[in-house]
Amino acid sequence: MNKILVTGACGYKGSVLVPKLLAAGYQVIAFDTQWFGNFLPSHSALEVVKGDVRLIRDIPLEGVDAIIHLASIANDPCGDLNPKLTWEVSALATMQLADEAARRGIKHFIYASSGSVYGVKDEDQVTEELSLEPISEYNKTKMVAERVILSYQDKMTVQIVRPATVCGLSPRMRLDVSVNMLTVQALKNGRITVFGGDQTRPNIHIDDITDLYLFLLENPQVQGVYNAGFENISIMDIAKHVASHIDAEIVVTPSNDPRSYRVNSDKLLAAGFKPKKCVGDAVKEIIEAYQNGDLVDQDRWYNLKWMQQEVEL
Repeated sequence: MNKILVTGACGYKGSVLVPKLLAAGYQVIAFDTQWFGNFLPSHSALEVVKGDVRLIRDIPLEGVDAIIHLASIANDPCGDLNPKLTWEVSALATMQLADEAARRGIKHFIYASSGSVYGVKDEDQVTEELSLEPISEYNKTKMVAERVILSYQDKMTVQIVRPATVCGLSPRMRLDVSVNMLTVQALKNGRITVFGGDQTRPNIHIDDITDLYLFLLENPQVQGVYNAGFENISIMDIAKHVASHIDAEIVVTPSNDPRSYRVNSDKLLAAGFKPKKCVGDAVKEIIEAYQNGDLVDQDRWYNLKWMQQEVEL
């Protein structure tokens, strides 16, 4: 049985990924600050460790075969709250973890970067070969961390994922990402507020991004950097899609954020990964969970709001 360390394991993606790893027969160490709580199931093959990735000595690496490094200060507004913290967590701690992994002979390192490292691009097809021109602290730390991890390619299998915006249900939900946010707005208020609307954003279902980490674990020959986003959709089209399932009015207001992101994931498809779900699935699943009472709108599902209230910055 392989032992996998997952950092940020109690987060939005980690809370979906860890049960999948356990179901696949892996032994898992889930390492997380637990700022947003811990929604992981108890399991004989799961050890949950509360800790800070900046304290490398506190990360249990003994006997670990592979690392899936998800931990970071997630999204631009949160990254801007405390730039020093963002650089320490998302860049410096990543460098320390990669270095320690290499020293210990850990052979497999999977890193969750971001599709936003490209910055604003005019190209219709944003491929992995394009230059990285990050704008925010969050994007910049991701780019720097990528470069550091790639420098260890001669010592271990390095796989870097640049995910699109993730959508769909998680036990540690997020309602501050576009598809999830617009769906819950429609359910709660009967109206969807769209800022601008023409901006295009790439999306990936949470089941697909977590399946991708499993795919990479099982396919160490698939090395390097991979975009992961399969639907480049405008914010307005997402709103219209939501409104087709829920009777909701769409209200358009001006936006001061004209950024459009489009990603091309042909390289990942060519490597053999096949997505199974789409934005429409995420919308339907969120509606069902909300109407069943399984999903309740609360502050902890909004990263910025929760960090401002609960986390000592």
